[in-house]
Amino acid sequence: QVHLVESGGNLVQAGGSLRLSCAASGAIFRINEMGWHRQAPGKQRELVASINRGGSTDYADSVKGRFTISRDSGKGTVYLQMNSLEPEDTAVYYCKMNLVESFSPARDYWGQGTQVTVSS
Repeated sequence: QVHLVESGGNLVQAGGSLRLSCAASGAIFRINEMGWHRQAPGKQRELVASINRGGSTDYADSVKGRFTISRDSGKGTVYLQMNSLEPEDTAVYYCKMNLVESFSPARDYWGQGTQVTVSS
């Protein structure tokens, strides 16, 4: 059974920084795309950033220049460095990985979420 566990969420003042981590465990054969999504109260979940196996990245316009996604495929871990945080970044952040579990087709797995709160 594959599990994704996020960490790093916290309460921070506007202008501050946080680093989120998400580690995958289980019988994993290959990890394809990794990404971070977020969901604020009363809003739909949205993509924040993604990174493919080749290291190509994609960001939501609202976080470009402030957030950086990276991955350590050997450790099955994806990171999100968040700088210059704004109150609008307050949300539950979820990691998502598209991966191949042993003897199964590739599919998406989600973490349980970690709360990021930015105070003004």
